[in-house]
Amino acid sequence: MDNTPNSGTKVNVGKTERAVSIAAGSTIMLLGAKKGGWLGWTIAFLGGTLAYRGTSGHCDLNSLVGRNSNKADVGGEHEKSKEIPGHGGILVHRSVTINKPADELYAFWRKLKNLPQFMNHLETVEQTDETHSHWVAKAPAGTKVSWDAEIIRDNPSELIAWRSTEGSTIPNSGSVRFVSTERGTEVKVNLEYQPPLGVIGAAFAKLFGEEPQQQVNEDMLRFKQLMETGEIATNGREDTDGK
Repeated sequence: MDNTPNSGTKVNVGKTERAVSIAAGSTIMLLGAKKGGWLGWTIAFLGGTLAYRGTSGHCDLNSLVGRNSNKADVGGEHEKSKEIPGHGGILVHRSVTINKPADELYAFWRKLKNLPQFMNHLETVEQTDETHSHWVAKAPAGTKVSWDAEIIRDNPSELIAWRSTEGSTIPNSGSVRFVSTERGTEVKVNLEYQPPLGVIGAAFAKLFGEEPQQQVNEDMLRFKQLMETGEIATNGREDTDGK
């Protein structure tokens, strides 16, 4: 039974997404109103739509695509697994060949505090113990998001796999595999995540230039430059295929 004030609609937005929708929607409304003009009021209207999404717990777009993140809040531990990427999340895959041995690349990546050196969207990664860490990243409209993660597989010089811990703002998981080749090491990255505002959040991310596939492509090219030359080029054309 629907127990929200908005009788007649089905709650299909989880608690975490509702809270983020309200916060982000309110921020966007204020930015739009401050900007003024037709563009500013359009932005404010979109922010109001997000805020309403949070207060009502209902999203028409979720209904259209058959998505219901609220199940994770009311369905027990089994249903909570549906919030983990791979169950309706956004998938990103990227590989790049780097002219360095696998053990060297693995060692650099395994020190998680190194990741912001080539991942521009990250501000900090603080390792709290051998397998757990705290991540802070840049988000649209000058905001920040943070989450905790744990390493679930660690095969030295071969594989690192991780996932966010329960209750994270952005449920995510991923892996990086290091495969030795004649040309060096092929680094294969696989990411799965739920944007903080669901499908709408992904659309807003693209609007703000944070399209995940493009972002990962650029991150991996910077990783290649950093490991092969010791620095990241600030100008010049990047090799689009990463080879």
